[in-house]
Amino acid sequence: MEIQILQLLDGAREARGLTVIIDVFRAFSTTCYAYHSGAAKIIPVGSIDLAYRLKEQTPQYILLGERNEQKPESFDFGNSPSLLVVEKIAGKTLVHTTSSGTQGIANATDSAEIITGSFVNAGAIVRYIRQQNPAVVSLVCMGYACEYPTDEDTLCAEWIKNELEGEPNNFAEMVEIIRTGSGARFFDPEKQSWSPQADFELCLDLNRFDFVLKVEWDNDLNYLRKIEI
Repeated sequence: MEIQILQLLDGAREARGLTVIIDVFRAFSTTCYAYHSGAAKIIPVGSIDLAYRLKEQTPQYILLGERNEQKPESFDFGNSPSLLVVEKIAGKTLVHTTSSGTQGIANATDSAEIITGSFVNAGAIVRYIRQQNPAVVSLVCMGYACEYPTDEDTLCAEWIKNELEGEPNNFAEMVEIIRTGSGARFFDPEKQSWSPQADFELCLDLNRFDFVLKVEWDNDLNYLRKIEI
């Protein structure tokens, strides 16, 4: 099995084989929590205009996501797992758009299949890859707004690669690197309304969920299918 770690939109475009689009803070942690909270379906889209159009066509859809880390105008929720309201998303279809993660899905057009990646279901991702046993695995780190790499996404890719190759991982050390690096913003008092400290803890709750989210195609749109592993 060839395992490659790629970065940002160029990495998504280069991805081949079984592709894992990684966005720890916070897109693909949030989607795991949303499914765990009873969401019926999640539709990831790159374009915020498409998200608005889908809401206009089907008003019962719930808009979820961010631009510049914050909830866009008229969205129901931002991109925060700690701010999801179970009662409002249970049984609903969510349309999800973010600056990083959903852009990766939109651009990984040469992949044989795509799953999403985060620490909260990293163990399930490893088990899924082993079951599929692809010749090539592309671990794509989407970084901050697709502009520059981030500690959490790169370390998540390294964690998955190490597990697949039988190499040791030191997750506690990874958490400290993230805490003092690209995750430091979650401890900024001025950002707590949109990047709360609780999100840092939730997004780094290693192996909390035993499922993967696979990108499938339905009625001209992608959606994330929950697969228990």
